[in-house]
Amino acid sequence: MRFAIMGAGAVGCYYGGMLARAGHDVTLIGRPAHVQAIQQQGLRLQTRDWTERIALQATTDANGVASADVVLFCVKSTDTETAGAQMRPHLSPQATVLSLQNGVDNAPRLAAVLGRPVIPAVVYVASGMAGPGHVQHHGRGELVISPYPDADAFIAACAQAGIGVTVSEEVQGALWAKLIINCAYNALSALTQLPYARLVQLEGMWAVMRDIERECLAVAAAEGVAVPGDTWAAIEGIAQSMATQLSSTARDLMRGHPSEIDHINGYVIRRAEAHGLPVPANRLLHALVRAREAGHPPMPTASAP
Repeated sequence: MRFAIMGAGAVGCYYGGMLARAGHDVTLIGRPAHVQAIQQQGLRLQTRDWTERIALQATTDANGVASADVVLFCVKSTDTETAGAQMRPHLSPQATVLSLQNGVDNAPRLAAVLGRPVIPAVVYVASGMAGPGHVQHHGRGELVISPYPDADAFIAACAQAGIGVTVSEEVQGALWAKLIINCAYNALSALTQLPYARLVQLEGMWAVMRDIERECLAVAAAEGVAVPGDTWAAIEGIAQSMATQLSSTARDLMRGHPSEIDHINGYVIRRAEAHGLPVPANRLLHALVRAREAGHPPMPTASAP
């Protein structure tokens, strides 16, 4: 199959690299530094068990989607409309577009821009860019997608690449389940600059996460969304399955980039306001991350006299 990865950062490069490694035709569309490194040396994909350099196509231009059977849309939530408009004129009428993004409303936002259906997907992968053209995989890698007519071909291609895909009629609930995990971890990892396993060892962190989870579940219920599974068990499990992972929000703050916090805790706040629900833990974390984005780090502790 021919794949294009729109927004080839840590998530996009991981899936693109795995698909190319399995023999599929993959084009990565990303930032200049990554693209240049990949064009010169291939994509360096580093997992816990192996490291390889994988040859594939890379470009900074949205016309890289032109020949794709499947487009994996992996841009940040803040860039959904802009990136969608850039690729719209180049999409094949037969191409399938899947949204592999954080948040719960990206697929309908992108569909509105493209004027065509977009398949929502829930992504469970821990990966990060360790340098230009170098993606480091920390754990997991499976997808949950909504059903669509040609899904079997996509699932088979992913199976060849070692990517597990589950088809579910309840993707919205699964997106909310992931949103709750992101609300629990992303801001706290960003504010402490700690990976997940070390973060939860700090005094009081589990209690804060429990408060966040309860607030999010109340908002989901008000939205009429049935969140599947045991969300608290999932939150606890992330500290083990993604032990060395820094959140994407942590990496954004480290690099001085805008984060997706408005589409994570911020989204919960907006929906809570619509239902008149209090969400103080989410509100505090959102405000603190926005303050750090604006260039206001924590004040240094005064030394004792």
